Amino acid sequence: MKKILLGLFFTLVSLNAQMPNTKQLLIVTAENWSTPTGSLQRYERTDHTWKKVGRSIDIKLGRNGLGWGIGLHEVPKDAKIIKKEGDGKAPAGIFKLNQAFGYAPFNINYPYEVHKETDHCVDDVNSKLYNKIVDSTKVTVDYESFEHMKFPKDYYKYGIVVNHNHINEEGAKRGAGSCIFIHIKDVPTAGCTVMSERDIQEVLRWLDPKAEPLLVQGTEGVVKVLWERLR
Repeated sequence: MKKILLGLFFTLVSLNAQMPNTKQLLIVTAENWSTPTGSLQRYERTDHTWKKVGRSIDIKLGRNGLGWGIGLHEVPKDAKIIKKEGDGKAPAGIFKLNQAFGYAPFNINYPYEVHKETDHCVDDVNSKLYNKIVDSTKVTVDYESFEHMKFPKDYYKYGIVVNHNHINEEGAKRGAGSCIFIHIKDVPTAGCTVMSERDIQEVLRWLDPKAEPLLVQGTEGVVKVLWERLR
C-alpha cells in the first residue's frame, strides 16, 4: 500500500500545471473502497493554511463504494478499481465542481441553474451527448438512456455537478461513468455523493466561485496523498 501511495504522490507532483489555485475543498473520505458511506469535511485556505469549516457531514456514496474516476489527478498505473458506467461506484480523485442546480431559484453566490422536466443528463454510452446535460427540446435526441434533472422526488431539488469525465465538455470517455452529482438522498446511490437537504443547502451557501472549489474523494489513505498536491 505504501508503494502505491508513494508512486501516486510523485505522479501528482508532476501535474501541478493543471491544478487551479483553489481556496475551498470538499474532502470526502470513506473507510475503504467498498463501503457506501463516509463523511464530508469542508476546508478553507487562508494565509497558506487550510482550516476546517463547520462540522463533519455524514454522506452516502455509490452502493458499491468507490472507483478511480477521471479528474485532475492521474490514476495509478496499478489501480485495480476503476469507475465504469453502471458499476454503482462513486469516483475517487480530485474534481472541479461545475454549476449548482435545483428545481427553483436559490439565492447563492455560486453559479446555479434551475432545471425543468425536459432537461436530461445523458448516460447512454452510444450517444454523442454522453455525459452532458441537455435540454431535450433543443437537441437531436440520439440517446435511449438518461436521467431527468427534475422529477417528482426531491433528490435533485438541490445539487452540484461534479466535473468527472469532463461533463459538459468535449472529450468524455465512453463508458467511464457519467452524470456524477452531489445531491439529496439518504441511501447509497448509483455513483453520486449524497446528503440531507439541510446539509447541501449549507454547502451551497458556502461555495465561492472565486475560490475555485474542488472535491477530493477517496479512502482515508488516498485522500491524504491527493491532498498533498493542494497544500
